[in-house]
Amino acid sequence: AYLNALTNKGVHVVTVNDYLAKRDAVWMGQIFGFLGLSIGVIQHESGYVYDESFKADAEDDEKRDRTGDVIVQMDFLRPASRKDAYAADITYGTNNEFGFDYLRDNMATTKERMVQRPLNYAIIDEIDSILIDEARTPLIISAPAEESGELYVKFSQIIKNLKVDEDYNIDEKMRAATFTDEGLSKVERALGIENLYAEGLAQIHHAEQALKAHAIFKKDRDYVVQDGEVKIVDEFTGRIMEGRRYSEGLHQAIEAKEGVEIKRESMTLATITFQNYFRMYEKLSGMTGTAATEAEEFSKIYELEVVEIPTNNPIQRIDHVDKIFKTEKGKWLAVVDEVKARQEAGQPVLVGTASIERNELMDQLLTQAGIPHQMLNAKNHESEAQIISEA
Repeated sequence: AYLNALTNKGVHVVTVNDYLAKRDAVWMGQIFGFLGLSIGVIQHESGYVYDESFKADAEDDEKRDRTGDVIVQMDFLRPASRKDAYAADITYGTNNEFGFDYLRDNMATTKERMVQRPLNYAIIDEIDSILIDEARTPLIISAPAEESGELYVKFSQIIKNLKVDEDYNIDEKMRAATFTDEGLSKVERALGIENLYAEGLAQIHHAEQALKAHAIFKKDRDYVVQDGEVKIVDEFTGRIMEGRRYSEGLHQAIEAKEGVEIKRESMTLATITFQNYFRMYEKLSGMTGTAATEAEEFSKIYELEVVEIPTNNPIQRIDHVDKIFKTEKGKWLAVVDEVKARQEAGQPVLVGTASIERNELMDQLLTQAGIPHQMLNAKNHESEAQIISEA
């Protein structure tokens, strides 16, 4: 990576979040700067370059960007254009920022408006999370499309009366739902038409999105309803993804399902998945504590070899065998018993669940067992800092 930076081709270091991008740039900038390399940082609406003579204003710590997040300004990071940040030998940023800049560059009307250089070398932190877990996650740039709220409500009312396994089938693995012949006939009768597929793509699109909204996407798992809005829950972090919306009319279909205001549909202008984006780099590398279990996928998809670095001290963790329960209720009760035993011994316990629904079930069971605890999920994420500070 150092040699690539020296040859002025550029190295992109992909971090987990914006704060780490800035922090690592400051830490490593002191070393790379000494070696004669320039450092850049990409953030939401801005860019920075490493400059040892720059001192941050105290007031900058209270500034907020358009998402409402506090902008943490650091010494040595001088505000600059995104183009200048990308022109540096080594540029730090998140996967989202690099991906969206690539899409914007492909929509640019002149070469002068483009900010990125050719994609040369990427070093990715938590590489399995981005290249395996979130590989198919699409980055989308969209624009408002025509109004069609009434159709979403109409199809939502029809679909909610259909029955699973009778009128439609669900493929849980592929997260897809398809009409049976009987279900299709019911939709056609409700619409007063003979053949749905002869009515044009618009009718088919609304029917399929309404079915997906009702059959696949679940409230308090995939999304929450807050302040009259449908908000997406990040499946990897459990946080609400403010400002993000499902594409291709799916968000509108969910809004119709939940009976909230249906906002204008968006039209996709540019899109790419993380997998397709990072495969365009001439060289790709990264690190994570769980790469060995994904070695086959790294080899097949990205032609990347996984190398294990042994710990400097012997591993003291004990990996117990899995416990299998006959029923889900039995599993949750066993978890409660385990928590109670550990708490009585003075040991704090962190319990993770796969959805808000299960999170609330765990809360009820712990309350019934008289175990003092704090519940944290996307519904009360505003309290996160306070809850964790008292943990």
